[in-house]
Amino acid sequence: MLVEPDRFLLEAKLAIPEPHPGGVSRAELIEAARASERRVIVVSAPAGYGKSTLLAQWARTEERRVAWVSLDRLDDDPAALLTLLATAYARISSDNADLVTDMGGGLGVSPLGRAAPRLASAFRTSPSPFVLVLDDLHELRSPDCHDVLGVVVAGIPRGSQVVAASRSEQPHVPQLRVTGDAWEIGASDLAFDAAGAEQIFSEALVDLTREQAVVVVDRTEGWPAGLYLAALIARHNDGAASTVSGDDRYVADYLYRESLMHLSADTQRFLRRTAVLDQLCGPLCDALLGGSGANEQLRDLEASNMFLIPLDRHRQWYRYHALFREFLLAELDRVEPDVVMKLHLRAADWYESHGSSVTALEHLLQTTERDRSVRLMTALTLATYQTGQISTVQRWLSTVGDTAIEAYPPLAVLAGWVAALSGQTAEAQRWAAIIDAASYDLTPEDGTASFDSARAMLRSIMCPAGPEQAMTDATLAVSEEPPWSPWRDQALCMSAEAHLLVGEVEQAVALFTESSAVAATTGISDATIVSESELALLAMDRGRWQEAAEHEERALGAIEESGMPDYATSVLAFAGAARLAVHRGDLVGANRRLTQAMRARPSLTFAVPSLAVRVRLHLAKVYLAMADAGTACHLLREIDDILLLRPALGALAEEVSEFRLLVASDAQVESTSGPPLTSAELRLLPYLQTHLTLREIGERLFVSRNTVSSEVSSIYRKLGVSSRGAAVAAAIAIGLLGG
Repeated sequence: MLVEPDRFLLEAKLAIPEPHPGGVSRAELIEAARASERRVIVVSAPAGYGKSTLLAQWARTEERRVAWVSLDRLDDDPAALLTLLATAYARISSDNADLVTDMGGGLGVSPLGRAAPRLASAFRTSPSPFVLVLDDLHELRSPDCHDVLGVVVAGIPRGSQVVAASRSEQPHVPQLRVTGDAWEIGASDLAFDAAGAEQIFSEALVDLTREQAVVVVDRTEGWPAGLYLAALIARHNDGAASTVSGDDRYVADYLYRESLMHLSADTQRFLRRTAVLDQLCGPLCDALLGGSGANEQLRDLEASNMFLIPLDRHRQWYRYHALFREFLLAELDRVEPDVVMKLHLRAADWYESHGSSVTALEHLLQTTERDRSVRLMTALTLATYQTGQISTVQRWLSTVGDTAIEAYPPLAVLAGWVAALSGQTAEAQRWAAIIDAASYDLTPEDGTASFDSARAMLRSIMCPAGPEQAMTDATLAVSEEPPWSPWRDQALCMSAEAHLLVGEVEQAVALFTESSAVAATTGISDATIVSESELALLAMDRGRWQEAAEHEERALGAIEESGMPDYATSVLAFAGAARLAVHRGDLVGANRRLTQAMRARPSLTFAVPSLAVRVRLHLAKVYLAMADAGTACHLLREIDDILLLRPALGALAEEVSEFRLLVASDAQVESTSGPPLTSAELRLLPYLQTHLTLREIGERLFVSRNTVSSEVSSIYRKLGVSSRGAAVAAAIAIGLLGG
């Protein structure tokens, strides 16, 4: 019985592959790399040099614990990458049960600022040595992925090693080379000599003299893939060793003319068409080709050494060797360009019918089926966002393009939500303007009752026209979303927030209570966290501290369970927990919660003004209670910046004015600490862990080098340090970086 694709493909990524039976031994290279005691082993060479084979042989002969990760293009997202690495490590470490959960729930620079140092810390404190193997590292192209990987690699302790294979040099290698932490294995080390050629031809049942071996090695320049091909062709040419070039420019012509010429037209067509798949299994290939018998054909191809690699011991799933697949795709485009889109559509159909909607979407994005793509994307965006894979969502949106998104307004609403809750103010406003002018009469794919309801909820939380309009929008959404709607809890929560803005506290309490109850039945965390946090703070205002503690416990439990500590919707819970801790006299606990809130607050901007102001107001109250008027004043200045753009916040603005008078009356209170890091400084802080220059950090953050230099100096001053390393250490110590 076929294993469910998503679960199986994860297992395949983390499983140590079986080395090719009888393959040329790489023991000498492996032993030299082990004996070097360098923390990072870099295996870098073009396709076809046997990098994966070397890694598999290493893993199978390693006495230390081995965590294996095979990377592909869908892992090019910092949150997805860190989750994959943590999952691999957790499998060999019994002391890290919560590690995988800790990788999730990150927005913006959170993967770099929280998850990456958390994983690096787990590596650094490993009770026994281990080897982390990363295959196909070249699949990671995102700078954000390389940033987090650099932090993680820095956590590899002495006695342990990370072994990474890539087609090209990776960004973290030059610095490792300078520090003497890297041992490099290149193409010249992987090239075969005459003895290796003889072994390859022997496995193909082709006799080869030493003289012939020397000649074929010279012609291939020792290129392992070329030698395997020469042996394969010789076997079908009565044992005659063919001429083969190691020059990649000739690979496609060579493979087509020589390697495939003995195969039937049906087999050649099978190979070409199935090359659109990242992984292959019999039922998937049958669906793709509209036939049957693919299982047997795959096994026959594997037995004939047609560069087909099994991904499991049961021989259900396979993949083509990367170089061979590239050739096959080029052939498909040359011979049958008109079928490429049809093949991707059939693959999408199969994956969607087998519960792998994300993989289905990836195939759809290879086609011109934009309507179907945006509908499936609409159904997947919220869940993907909640796992912290913002880079993936942004890639999807970029791939389909603004025109396609605007043509399907429900997806534009989700794009607005993602932008608003991740602090992308310009994007949030742009999408808000687009959806205000849009109309859509059909039922959206995201589960909302109507486009009007979805638009109303976003408009209510963004509150561009004041409390009364926010109330009108929220009321519309509550009336539209039925009890079974997955968005009803959100509609109720928005309505409660609007009631607070107009000063109707009792109605707000009732709505927050209902929202939390509905969210508990749907398993959606955002509404639970916000509703319980607001109920806790409202209970504190009334002196009901036990009731407040119960609400806080539920809010914090939801954050922990869902792995959402850096989400905009979670900051209010930390502010409430800090206030509760101060009431109990637990200043250590209060400071810990304040740090969590302060580090996550940059995502709360004027795009979500009610939450942004309310969080800062409650934090300021806690700081004032702890005799830190300076930080309280700083937070009031941040509130002023928000009110400048969103002045109409009703009762909340009045609360701010009252608190401002209280701070002024306590001006004689001396602050216990210096000013906190600003939102801009908090966004920059995680990059101090990397080896990026100030100019490169500026490019990441879209600011000038001078701005970065100024902010770094300010960070040093506020943390009382004079170097990047000391700043990172201080930030980790006080909880601004790491778990």
